[in-house]
Amino acid sequence: MTVAPMPFPVRFLAILALLWMGAPTPATATTHPGQAELVREVARETGKSPQALNALLDGATRQQAILDAISRPAEAKPWKDYRPIFLTEQRIADGVAFYRAHRALLEQIGRQYGVAPEYIVAIVGVETSYGRNTGKYKVLDALVTLGLYYPPRATFFREQLKELLEMPDNRLAGPIDTLTGSYAGAQGWGQFMPTSIRDFAVDADQDGHIELSNSLPDIFASVANYFVKHGWIAGGPVAAQAQPDGAARPIAVKDAKPQWPLEQLEAWGYAPLQPLSPAEPSSLQTLEGARGPEYWFTFQNFYVITRYNRSPLYAMAVDQLAQAIAAGVGQAEVAR
Repeated sequence: MTVAPMPFPVRFLAILALLWMGAPTPATATTHPGQAELVREVARETGKSPQALNALLDGATRQQAILDAISRPAEAKPWKDYRPIFLTEQRIADGVAFYRAHRALLEQIGRQYGVAPEYIVAIVGVETSYGRNTGKYKVLDALVTLGLYYPPRATFFREQLKELLEMPDNRLAGPIDTLTGSYAGAQGWGQFMPTSIRDFAVDADQDGHIELSNSLPDIFASVANYFVKHGWIAGGPVAAQAQPDGAARPIAVKDAKPQWPLEQLEAWGYAPLQPLSPAEPSSLQTLEGARGPEYWFTFQNFYVITRYNRSPLYAMAVDQLAQAIAAGVGQAEVAR
């Protein structure tokens, strides 16, 4: 029996079906843009399982709330609105109580690193209200959201995500998918980003594990070490108020790095309101205060605080909170 040839359209579809069946199976789709390349990099550099890394990332969620939060940082506020957030009577009182409760450990670490203890306390106070508010977001969600869905700062946050995935277990507080922190992915009482954990965190209690949420020695020493590694000068000034004269030269700076000896700023019309070395390397910050412009000489240690957070408002808040805490501790000692 003669078999009639298949009509052309049917033959064409049959050939396509055979070609499709013989083609290689496409790679499994990834959950997030850029995930495949990220997994390849981490697996190549660490030997970790690509399947395990993909499973971890597949469990992360893009969070719109994180994208909203990074678009309205507190540091965008003027100083007159920013200062009251951190220089409250309650935060100062809590800082004094915290210092006194942990005085021996703070002062031992302060001597070891050359960092005044009140600055360690002030960092923890500004960042997490002395450990009470370490952040509600999953760190993995935060870094996936900002590293893979936020182009303005994707390079920085992708680096943080990569470092988180590569980090040894003994440098983290728990499994990666259980960690919580800020909307930016910072962890612990001092709010360390993954690269800061890698480079500056310290196992001060020598238990073989860096614990920035539950070990006070690790927390305090890590903050102090961060300062020292960024150039903190033991006993050096941080900031001092300046008084401009009527002919003071307007000065704009791009960051807080010291640029001139103090005597140069004095020659330009800015007088210090306290004794300072004329040769002290300095810069000048102009802030929008509640009663008008405020002028501040800032020094190397102020610049170091801006390595923790680049905003000069943040550094000023840390400095003023530290001074208020030190004064409160001193007054409590006199009253005893």
